[in-house]
Amino acid sequence: MALAVDKIVSEALGLPPAVRALLAEKLIESLDAAADTELSPEWREEVRRRCGEINKGTAQLHDVDDVFSRAYAELT
Repeated sequence: MALAVDKIVSEALGLPPAVRALLAEKLIESLDAAADTELSPEWREEVRRRCGEINKGTAQLHDVDDVFSRAYAELT
């Protein structure tokens, strides 16, 4: 199975960025949503909008460690 996963990952990384973003969106949806739950059209559009901003380089991204450190500091 690990070999099959490696092959899938390798092939996916060879896809154009927009296709990889769509693939990532679908994979994340499959983890986040219950099997019988669909994202609303509004959330689907929001995900697409945010992915588009990331792909264009217009999104302001934050380092996860910094985000969690600041959140933790606000809680204590």
